[in-house]
Amino acid sequence: MEALAELIRERRPCVVLTGAGVSTESGIPDFRSPTGLWAQFDPLEYGSIEAFRADPLKVWSFYKPRVAMLTEAEPNPAHVALAELERRGFVEAVITQNIDLLHERAGSKQVVEVHGSIRAATCPRCGARYPLEQVLELLAAADAPACPACGAILKPDVVFFGELLPPEAIARAYELAQRARLLLVVGSALEVYPVAGLPEETLAGGGALAIVNRGRTPYDGRAVVRIDGSAGEVLPAVAAAL
Repeated sequence: MEALAELIRERRPCVVLTGAGVSTESGIPDFRSPTGLWAQFDPLEYGSIEAFRADPLKVWSFYKPRVAMLTEAEPNPAHVALAELERRGFVEAVITQNIDLLHERAGSKQVVEVHGSIRAATCPRCGARYPLEQVLELLAAADAPACPACGAILKPDVVFFGELLPPEAIARAYELAQRARLLLVVGSALEVYPVAGLPEETLAGGGALAIVNRGRTPYDGRAVVRIDGSAGEVLPAVAAAL
């Protein structure tokens, strides 16, 4: 942790890339671990754009309890530490694969959501967009939220399998990674592309890589600092050391 703090001090401000491991300590299950969501639900049946188009009610049977869980979750010490490091000038931005809004709620200002978020849902028929608060009201009265304007089932503004990532968000993520003097990966196994390719962009640009994650990643051997541990324990300790 001291080595990571020193690396951040030397190469400030760093860019942070976060994955599901940052939010598991807030009670949000990950997707790909043996106990993750995709061990219980087939992603092609519940998480693909084709599945949504074929049977949006079935997809919402998965998303309705998940949206409720995400809105009830609270930022954990990892989220809070990253927001503090941004305020103090050690972090330029957080690129996140998470859709839970917890970085924003913890106080992070520069957040790039490459997989979308639950902050809104959009009607696939008429294009009307509704904020999370209104979606929750619609869900309180039905199994799936219907568009008040045209009656079609709304789609959450998260990236489904088979969809492209938001072009502005992924362009911003690559720009940040390419010029970062340090990319700090937290809670990501770096398995899902194109986001998993961001460390390569940093390394190619002469930047350094640090990883805080439970379990291995393909980039462990190329990281200057590699900590196998809890983000909620490591990041507050690093912030204290800084």
